[in-house]
Amino acid sequence: MSEPLHVTEATTPLEPTFGLKAYQSISKISGPIARLALARRLAAGKEDPDRIAERHGECATPRPAGALIWIHGASVGESLSVLPLVERFRRERPGASFLVTTGTITSARLMAERLPAGAIHQFAPLDHPVFVRRFLDHWRPDAAIFVESEFWPNLLTMARERAPLLALVNGRVSPRSFESWTRRLRTIKYLLSVFDVMIAQDKKNAERLARLSGRQVESFGNLKNAAPPLPCDDNEIRDLKRQVGARPIWLAASTHPSEEEIVFDAHKLLLREFPDLLTVIAPRHPERGAEVADLVRAVDLTPQRRSREPRIAADCQVYVADTLGELGLFYRLSSVAFVGGSLLEKGGHNPLEPARLGCAILHGPHTFNFDETYAEMRGGGGAALVRNERDLATAVRRLLADEKTRLAMAGAARVSAESSAERVLTSVAAEILARLPDADAPSGDAPSGDAQDQVEQAR
Repeated sequence: MSEPLHVTEATTPLEPTFGLKAYQSISKISGPIARLALARRLAAGKEDPDRIAERHGECATPRPAGALIWIHGASVGESLSVLPLVERFRRERPGASFLVTTGTITSARLMAERLPAGAIHQFAPLDHPVFVRRFLDHWRPDAAIFVESEFWPNLLTMARERAPLLALVNGRVSPRSFESWTRRLRTIKYLLSVFDVMIAQDKKNAERLARLSGRQVESFGNLKNAAPPLPCDDNEIRDLKRQVGARPIWLAASTHPSEEEIVFDAHKLLLREFPDLLTVIAPRHPERGAEVADLVRAVDLTPQRRSREPRIAADCQVYVADTLGELGLFYRLSSVAFVGGSLLEKGGHNPLEPARLGCAILHGPHTFNFDETYAEMRGGGGAALVRNERDLATAVRRLLADEKTRLAMAGAARVSAESSAERVLTSVAAEILARLPDADAPSGDAPSGDAQDQVEQAR
């Protein structure tokens, strides 16, 4: 095994609380329950049957020789945000190997397509001590980097025992989670104490994490700023543009239940000016495609589901984009995009994805997941706030009718997204790389000398 990476600063964890000790004790005897939970997820199509063993911590892929940096991001957004970070680390530490873990089927598919050559993807083990220990015994990471808000007690505390460096990057705690954690302050303070470094995705999250941890927390901006543009198939976009032709079109992306009805009401308000209007709606969870199509019919509009009828018919009024991994296609198809999860208290979804692909952006008032990003984009003229179906219809009407305004708004959104990308990536990578001075050093199976002392301090 490689020489464990030296840590320039160490954090001494606090004593675990009674609640955490109870969680860890109960989890030790909960193997049958954990296996049953995985079996139910498998039956529901939420696990990959060919890779279910990975969720038990079993690993068929051999550990590469040399230093190994492990990066964990739970789902699609987190996993995409680590791609540029992996690329930067590979460039700066060419002797290191990289393991990326995620927890969803969709993120696994995306990682298979987009991880750089040589990087390994695995499903993260369920937070059971046997599964976690098996995973860590196999991979023996020299550094563990957690993205956003994955605070699983067994995973964190056992990683702390094994890896000389633990980091939280793009850290996020929603207002609701923050309020919940303040009632269990000693517990979250202990969990956060395992990290040698914490970097928040914006100033508000830095303040929340600082209050919960009792430590200073840096913020350089949202790492998702640096994520590459969503891909699409060139032939597919050409075909769809031919099918749409001269029809006015707009997109409602990553929508949730109760938002779709607002989108459809806005569509109906727009029909007077744009009788052949095409609304594309991409629900946050594509498996809701049939449900969303039923909602369209309920308001006397004509739906079509991409998963069933990919070719857009002339009489289709609402095209339900219920397929996986094609959001980049639809952001390219429409230059006007409403980003969902923002008319409800979901916190909003990533506006940087449509901004990079030439969209003028509309969003609701609930954007706490990306507060600074939306504020910066609105300040530059790249995004506009809407609160209901009338606001939404008014904004879409103006953008569809006024090409100059639409292009100016889309251009401002793109500039806002691209201007901060390199700055954020450079700052986050530098903060981590400064703590990995020996990433390429050869070694044996265990640390020795000063390295051992630093490992013990980090624990």
